[in-house]
Amino acid sequence: MTAAPRLGPRNLITDVAGLRVGNAEDHAVKTGTTVLVGDAPLTASVHVMGGAPGSKETDLLAPDTTVQGVDALVLSGGSAFGLDACSGVMDGLRDMGRGFAVGPMRVPIVPGAIIFDLINGGAKDWGENPYRALGRAALSAASQDFALGSAGAGTGALSAMQKGGLGSASLVMDDGTTVGALVVVNSLGSVTTPGDRHFWAAPFEMDDEFGGAGPDPTGGQMTPAPSRKAAAMQTYSAALSNTTIAIVATDAPLSKTQCHRLAVTAHDGMARAIVPAHTPLDGDLVFGVATGGTGTVDTQRLGNIAHAGAVCLARAIGRGIYAATPAGGDLLPTYRQMNTTGA
Repeated sequence: MTAAPRLGPRNLITDVAGLRVGNAEDHAVKTGTTVLVGDAPLTASVHVMGGAPGSKETDLLAPDTTVQGVDALVLSGGSAFGLDACSGVMDGLRDMGRGFAVGPMRVPIVPGAIIFDLINGGAKDWGENPYRALGRAALSAASQDFALGSAGAGTGALSAMQKGGLGSASLVMDDGTTVGALVVVNSLGSVTTPGDRHFWAAPFEMDDEFGGAGPDPTGGQMTPAPSRKAAAMQTYSAALSNTTIAIVATDAPLSKTQCHRLAVTAHDGMARAIVPAHTPLDGDLVFGVATGGTGTVDTQRLGNIAHAGAVCLARAIGRGIYAATPAGGDLLPTYRQMNTTGA
């Protein structure tokens, strides 16, 4: 008799052996950075399905490129400014002696992706780009335990109907393989059905991890309610103010090509949890990561791992929204404000 899939001990992506996550925030700016770092170089690839992505060093994650391992991945606020967080992480990793060997030099490989959080009620009048320092601080804070919701790159995120946030979830499969997801939800689409109570991801929820409201009992959910985020952004003509960026990881020994398939399939979880997803005005992107060393798994096992990754990503999206907390100057209420105070 096989064991049923279960939550990892932390219900975080760091249940995947060899991974740590760090957050750094600037609450005055309403922004932040999140870093995922491996104890050893990670096998990784990426797949983009949104029409407006912002990223760095993602071309080298194509299955046919030379570099086979990355030292860290960065998810950051700040739009294009936020890509500088990767430089701060590179600085820190270089000081640790990490990186791709090129003769006597080592070059840390740090791909990253960003969300647009430049219009969210925070002060954006900085004199010097803050993201390099945020990246280095997030790397220094990396551990197996980390905050969700309004933390790290989720600090200033907004979804269609309420504050966005940083989410994570894990799953231990019946064969013992661990899969986890990490996500920053800043979507054009809604994570909740009309009425703001029920999550689209509710059928995948485990142990009431995002409130236990259950699936929406009504049918015919063809069109989400009008977006509060869009209304708040109209003053600024900020249509390109969306993106959900994520990392899905496993301790199975996947090849770079199989990590790409993991990333592709994980987008199913995004589409199950956000309606609509992958729009021309989102930069939706998923990194696929493996910590199990070089190797491959058979096709059936890969399919099972990829499906588990999609489930974890859907759940992580719900957790990120549920964990968001209010702060002064917010443009939108949090999910829990809306469902406890009628805000």
